[in-house]
Amino acid sequence: MPKWLNDAVFYEIYPQSFYDSNGDGIGDINGIIEKLDYVKGLGCNAIWLNPVYDSPFMDAGYDVRDYYKVAERYGTNDDLVRLFEAAHKKDIKILLDLVPGHTSDTHPWFQVAKRAKESELSNRYIFTKTVWDAPPEYRMMCGICERNGNYMVNYFSSQPALNYGFYEITHPEWQLPCDHPDCLRTAEAIKAVMRFWLDKGADGFRVDMADSLVKNDDEKIATAKIWRGVREMLDAEYPEAAMVSEWCNPDRAITNAGFHMDFYLDHYGNGYSRLFRFGEWGDLAVFNKNGMGDLKGFAEEYLPAYNRTKDNGYISFMTNNHDMPRVTAYLDKQAIKLVNAFIFTMPGVPFLYYGDELGMRYQADLISKEGGFSRTGSRTPMQWCEGKNLGFSTSDFPYLPVDMSDDAPTVENQKEDPDSIYRVVTDMIALRHKYDDLHGNGELEFIYKDDEIPFAYRRGSLMMFFNPLDKEAEIETDSDGDVVYKIGDAIIEEGKVKLQPQSFLMIHTI
Repeated sequence: MPKWLNDAVFYEIYPQSFYDSNGDGIGDINGIIEKLDYVKGLGCNAIWLNPVYDSPFMDAGYDVRDYYKVAERYGTNDDLVRLFEAAHKKDIKILLDLVPGHTSDTHPWFQVAKRAKESELSNRYIFTKTVWDAPPEYRMMCGICERNGNYMVNYFSSQPALNYGFYEITHPEWQLPCDHPDCLRTAEAIKAVMRFWLDKGADGFRVDMADSLVKNDDEKIATAKIWRGVREMLDAEYPEAAMVSEWCNPDRAITNAGFHMDFYLDHYGNGYSRLFRFGEWGDLAVFNKNGMGDLKGFAEEYLPAYNRTKDNGYISFMTNNHDMPRVTAYLDKQAIKLVNAFIFTMPGVPFLYYGDELGMRYQADLISKEGGFSRTGSRTPMQWCEGKNLGFSTSDFPYLPVDMSDDAPTVENQKEDPDSIYRVVTDMIALRHKYDDLHGNGELEFIYKDDEIPFAYRRGSLMMFFNPLDKEAEIETDSDGDVVYKIGDAIIEEGKVKLQPQSFLMIHTI
């Protein structure tokens, strides 16, 4: 296990929307290099970089055309190496986004595989025996290739699924077992991609759709075996490299598959959702001030999973990501401050989505860009300062429109505002680094009664008390100590923590 993960705080950068250094309207790698001091100033010591590979951008780069080449709009391979080097000089790690489940339909592998003539790449993707064979239980593209067969896609129609085999064979005329040599070669091809970038200075990978490899693998047994093999490769050749999975099943991802981290994703009705986004735009979220949240629903899901996996890896909370509406669409400013206090004091390795430190808004009803659809509103340009495109780009045609509201938050107007979300985020990250008890693998004792809100938890010598409600509340406690940090008004006296509406208190116990 890489030791650096225990005190890591990640910043997710959506490269096309972060900072445009050359005025073409699209963020780029040199722009990221220019802003590394900003990332460092947040307290973030690691970056997850969304895909920068060559792509036709039907799905914002998650449709890879060449795993070994940086997309021209972002720069060059040499620019990416310079980013690794510049980040490392500032003690910042960089994870690239690995897309192992599918490629673009313009990838050279697929261009060969879809031909009628048989080749060594004919089984790199999943094709049925003939074009008349299109089982309804699979998502297939039918009758558009020279080859006499239909191909399976992982997501969009432009994303043919790579062939890692089938755990359960239901159509033996075209399904290969996962130990077939051609399926094993697919896994080795992805390992080769990983080695290429690790050798150039990458510190690991976030793995897109990590559970999607082997088909008909409901329990993900064969898929986990592939990732366990990747983990063995990393342990032997790159022991300081790390992987985080887009899986949201820590038992499978961490315990079985060997990932160092697993994202706690916003799946409707799960624990993460119940905390921050559940209901009709958050009206049933724990951090909604109306008090209708289901804390027990979160705790009964998260705590057993945490206890089963805490010795082997980290469950990673995120403030948001590029695939879901920003939390500003669900909760008010004071609630979002409490959300950040929670995320950055819980165990695991936290991830901060670019712009969430400012309280950037989710821009609903934007026209879809590069396959974003409803996700487009969370992918708008970073808001740096007053002026054209809020400092993102000098272009008349930015990648997406910035927030045109008079009160749009920017780095410039939030950094010096003592009441800003930015202030809370940076304060909480600083405290996380300061206290070992707040690191990734520290202790956790969650304290709540039935489904009562407010609630508290202990991390070693630190106690965190939360009142998300719009009314005063008290929590009885046998702890006493010095106040470390608070949001809103809160005091501890006579065995009780008295919390004003939407407040938070952290104490260092005696």
